[in-house]
Amino acid sequence: MPAVEVILYQDAQGKTPLLIEWLDVLSEKARLKCLVRLKRLEDLGHELRRPEADFLRDGIYELRASYQGVHYRMLYFFHGRKAVVVTHGVVKERELPAREIEKAIRAKSAFELNPAAHTFKPGGSI
Repeated sequence: MPAVEVILYQDAQGKTPLLIEWLDVLSEKARLKCLVRLKRLEDLGHELRRPEADFLRDGIYELRASYQGVHYRMLYFFHGRKAVVVTHGVVKERELPAREIEKAIRAKSAFELNPAAHTFKPGGSI
C-alpha cells in the first residue's frame, strides 16, 4: 500500500498542467526520471527528503529530478496525511522562479476549496 495517493491537479478548464503542458513534452529519459520520482513520492510520502524532494514555502514542496545537467522540478502539496497533489512541473535554471511557487499556491487554494473539481486521476498507476 502506498504511503500517499498521488493526485494530479486539474485546473478549472479541465487541463492537467503536469501532463499536458509539461511531462508529455519531455524527452523519454527525462520523463522516466520524473515518473520514478513520482513513484518514490507515492511510496515514501511525507518521509521523502533531499536530494529527491525539498520544502519551498507556504506548504509547497518540489520533487527533484535531473537528467544530463538539466534540473526538473515538480511542485506539490500535501492534502491531509494520505494524499499529495502535484500541480505542475518546470525546468529549473539557477533558481526556481517565485511565479512558479505562486502558481502552485493558487492551485493549492483552489484544490482546498473543491478537491473533486481539481482532481485528475490517470488510468493505471503513475
